[in-house]
Amino acid sequence: MPLAMFTACQNKSEESKTAADKATAPATAASSRKYLSEPLVKDIYTADPSAHVFNGKIYIYPSHDIETGMPENDNGDHFAMRDYHILSMDSIGGKVTDHGVALDVKDIPWAGRQLWAPDAAFKNGTYYLYFPVKDKQDVFRIGVATSASPTGPFKAQPQPIPGSLSIDPAVFTDTDGKTYMYMGGIWGGQLQRWRTGKYDASKPKEQEPGPKEVALGPKMARLTSDMLRFDEPVKEVQILGQDGKPFLSGDNKHRFFEGGWLHKYNNKYYFSYSTGDTHLLAYATGDSPYGPFTYQGVIMNPVEGWTTHHSIVEVNGKWYIFYHDTELSGKTWLRNVKVTELKRKPDGSIELINP
Repeated sequence: MPLAMFTACQNKSEESKTAADKATAPATAASSRKYLSEPLVKDIYTADPSAHVFNGKIYIYPSHDIETGMPENDNGDHFAMRDYHILSMDSIGGKVTDHGVALDVKDIPWAGRQLWAPDAAFKNGTYYLYFPVKDKQDVFRIGVATSASPTGPFKAQPQPIPGSLSIDPAVFTDTDGKTYMYMGGIWGGQLQRWRTGKYDASKPKEQEPGPKEVALGPKMARLTSDMLRFDEPVKEVQILGQDGKPFLSGDNKHRFFEGGWLHKYNNKYYFSYSTGDTHLLAYATGDSPYGPFTYQGVIMNPVEGWTTHHSIVEVNGKWYIFYHDTELSGKTWLRNVKVTELKRKPDGSIELINP
């Protein structure tokens, strides 16, 4: 297994920076490679951007990468993020504002370590920040925090969402007002440890399905009207090939790894995700938020750096993909968020992006 394999899915105003941030702030590009887009912020490291439009303004909810000096390992311990910063801009290409710390791990009563890729939603006059973090037993759960402002500060609920698991929450509100959460990531994201329905860390190297077994899919559930709990049992999402069969675990160019995202276009549901160790962003389409979703192709070729994680949002009639790479640092755990236009063909299929 290669090292450094997860999205932490696995930054802020000058006066709110910590000494550690200043010591590890990006300085110069690590390579002479040509890139499609520029980093949105360069004074701190950001990753896993979940973008939303609230009241006509663009808000980005990323991870905040920091240098901890921890060695890389297969559990992603070197992705040891401790807080979230929220970014905003009035328009694509416009000035980006960093609103400082919106939530810190020390203010989450049940949390242990590793604040990985978050997402956000708005309903009932309240903003909701959904986050994966390991609890005090080192098990990833999904928590939720609330605020009257899209930029926080957010106050965490005293316990994780009952029934939540793994990483990478992605929250989608359909046109009928119902809201769903998608979650999950294998390897460091621990999804394979839930195969029996209960968490089991006894044989981590044996828990992922074998190469000829059906691959694990992401999990999902509809949220309650107050957005704080699941309104139904958690289900597995099926991602099928064009032949109608689920992908096998050994098919690592197509099977789900982590970083799921759902958006809707022309009454079709588009579920996009990372293939992990092959570093592709792929997508599948379906007729229901529950799936099944049929694989359609690759959205984005590999970025610089091991991880790849994205979000897709419509802004003023155009669609954009927010993503990250390692242009500023050259280190897979110190990333920077970017944005570029997402283009479609007349049939709704997504054009390939070379980042």
